Amino acid sequence: MKHATAPALATIEPLLAQIRRRPGLVERKAGVFYRRGRAFLHFHEDAAGMFADLCHEDWVRFGLATATERNGFLAALDAALARP
Repeated sequence: MKHATAPALATIEPLLAQIRRRPGLVERKAGVFYRRGRAFLHFHEDAAGMFADLCHEDWVRFGLATATERNGFLAALDAALARP
């Protein structure tokens, strides 16, 4: 599964806009976020769709195909950001 390309990231732009509003994240390149100087979140694409990899103790992959999946991902993101 390859890292998401610019055209693929464009398909999830509303989600990326929500992520960019969260404090403590630095987007070093499109769709690649760091927290406290460490890789924290990035995206992948393949024939099955778009996926987010979030470092919440260990890397966890989230599907982004449905609103339910995106909401679950955002909840996990907020939980990870709440950790000290």
